[in-house]
Amino acid sequence: MQGLATETIWWGLMGGLVAALATTAGAVPVLLGRGMSQRTGDTMLGFAAGVMLSASYFSLILPGIEVATELYGSIVKAALVAGAGIALGAGFVAWLNATLPHEHFVTGQEGKEAEALARIWLFVIAITIHNFPEGLSIGVSFGGGDVANGLSVMTGISLQDVPEGLAVAVALTGRGYSRGRAFFIAMLTGLVEPLGGFVGAAAVSVASGLLPWGLTFAAGAMLYIISHEILPETHRNGHQDRATAGLIFGLVLMMILDVTLG
Repeated sequence: MQGLATETIWWGLMGGLVAALATTAGAVPVLLGRGMSQRTGDTMLGFAAGVMLSASYFSLILPGIEVATELYGSIVKAALVAGAGIALGAGFVAWLNATLPHEHFVTGQEGKEAEALARIWLFVIAITIHNFPEGLSIGVSFGGGDVANGLSVMTGISLQDVPEGLAVAVALTGRGYSRGRAFFIAMLTGLVEPLGGFVGAAAVSVASGLLPWGLTFAAGAMLYIISHEILPETHRNGHQDRATAGLIFGLVLMMILDVTLG
């Protein structure tokens, strides 16, 4: 049992690392001096939202309900557990969002004592809030011992991390950061994902009864980010049609990956 838990945690850590590398790879064009239009950026962010939305339901919530049904012997109890897990995950990220000082690309500074921190750290904290649940979802997906489901979530998150890394780096250069610093900060956005992968896989490996809670908690965290962070960002510049098309494409692609890999 301990050997299986160790292997599962390793899968979660490596899955988070793959997503981190995808984020870093996405930021490489900034070092080469290549930019990205606002329209393309909004489309890519819409794609990221679609991937996360699909992963939340097909790879996290539905498997969470299935596991909870086996544990509790009741579909009603399973649905209640899933609902509570989603609410806890969303509430946790909402608490982080309200408590930690951070800065959004458009709306500016939020959180307590934001004025006292350098802007670069405000961005780092905001990115951490955004990306940690993604790593958590990867780790939890592997944490159930279902490698195929973990690979599906890892692949989907990594695919959306590539344009996300580019979007972050381009946005930072637009705010006056040098190309090297923008690339470095974009790389930092990915480094929290192996940590999230480790935490998620370790938690559900140590206590298998936490698996349905962990799956739905990660889903709730991602759903909050989609609604609070990504979608409003894609609709501020008049490109909502392209962003919506990107969302649908990302959702369908992730659904296909989940069905074929899972």
